[in-house]
Amino acid sequence: MSGGGSTSPGAGTHEAPRSASAALRDLQRILPPGSLLTEPIDLIPYSFDGTAALQSRPLAVVLAESTGDVASVIRWARENATPVSTRGSGTGLAGGSVPSAGGLVLCLSRLNRILEVDRPNLCLLAEAGVTTQQIAQTAEAAGLFYPPDPGSMKISTIGGNVANNSGGLRGLKYGVTRDYVMGLEVVLPDGDTVWLGSKCVKDVAGLSLKDLFIGSEGILGVITKVLLKLVPRPASKGSVLATFGSLAEAAEAVSRIIARPVIPCTLEFLDKVTIRAVEDYARVGLPLDAEAVLFMESDGHPAQVREECESMKSIALECRATGVREAHSPAEALDLATARRTAFSALARIRPTTILEDVTVPRDRLAALVTRISAIAAAHNVLVGIFGHFGDGNVHPTFLTDERDAAEMERVHRAIEETIRATLDLGGTITGEHGVGLAKKSFLPMQLGASEMRLLASVKSALDPAGLLNPGKILDLP
Repeated sequence: MSGGGSTSPGAGTHEAPRSASAALRDLQRILPPGSLLTEPIDLIPYSFDGTAALQSRPLAVVLAESTGDVASVIRWARENATPVSTRGSGTGLAGGSVPSAGGLVLCLSRLNRILEVDRPNLCLLAEAGVTTQQIAQTAEAAGLFYPPDPGSMKISTIGGNVANNSGGLRGLKYGVTRDYVMGLEVVLPDGDTVWLGSKCVKDVAGLSLKDLFIGSEGILGVITKVLLKLVPRPASKGSVLATFGSLAEAAEAVSRIIARPVIPCTLEFLDKVTIRAVEDYARVGLPLDAEAVLFMESDGHPAQVREECESMKSIALECRATGVREAHSPAEALDLATARRTAFSALARIRPTTILEDVTVPRDRLAALVTRISAIAAAHNVLVGIFGHFGDGNVHPTFLTDERDAAEMERVHRAIEETIRATLDLGGTITGEHGVGLAKKSFLPMQLGASEMRLLASVKSALDPAGLLNPGKILDLP
């Protein structure tokens, strides 16, 4: 044996790991000009989404222009062991598109074409970066209707809506995004591209794989195209605003409306903190002495709308509403709708940091949940405004705070955790439409059992064994 000792075959001959800059030069070569951002100043807008107090600067940002670009980026990421976080407009409220440190942001906002409106088959094909409002307007121009309407619909993208299974104000009657997805184009973690679903109203060939990706928050694949179901446009609409002297009376009115049965297209709730914020912001004539208001909409045949609006007004008065106001013109109806749609923006003006929570309980537990949230906020000396989709049990406690105040933020986090526990105690879920992401990952095991968490991890590991797609979101893998 020589004095130098033995060496393993090939020792000293393999190349050192490539630098990040060399890998990015390779990425630049396979992308269109202007598609790769690497300057620190350019990365800042992509380091956070709509979630308060969550931020992480990525290695680089890719502004993909086609499905081919997406597939090339995913293959590059796999070869270079680089995490990828997919992003649309960044309106998420659970930290789902906050990038991993040193990872890549794959932004799909340039995939913004509506590819087909198929009126005979009542469907529309769009790229992932098309905004929800563009979808709705295109459907309307064809005499059709796309019902899902998340609060961020003016800027949120359809790919993000599908990835988070977004809801909206019309969810009570029309359902959520999942109910309108007929097909998806998805780039898988190995770079392969698949089409899942069809234009067929009935299609039970094999497992419903498209449903695996709806609500998957970017951890299983990258959605690049979406085939959406459209429905006939309602012929008429009516709007009613009812005010109440207590939360319990407003909740009782909701229960009676559903039991009648009347299924409004919209049945929304604002508490007194939110009412005052909205009136100060939008000046739509809300009563500042009310404890709660219900905003109710009916749509459909004119005779049906008339009957439903009369029923809702009657029930509200039976439940001791202090006032009932019906819109008598499109402009007045828009004012009433504005009262609800501006709730988040109005509350965000009050304090520097706004944390919009998202929990859902069975409808008959709404009053109990809202009462407990108010008590929790008082116990921790934090300010909360409460609004939400009372018709489907989805409540948005909105904590108004200042992330620069560490002591106050600690109280807010304790209040949020107690709100989550109260929701679960009442048979609810930790999220009705915003998703789990980073913000609610620690709460998911409270709702799911150990076996369910293992099943979730098994699906992630099977499709993305390297764990490169949106790592750390929803759950942590070993």
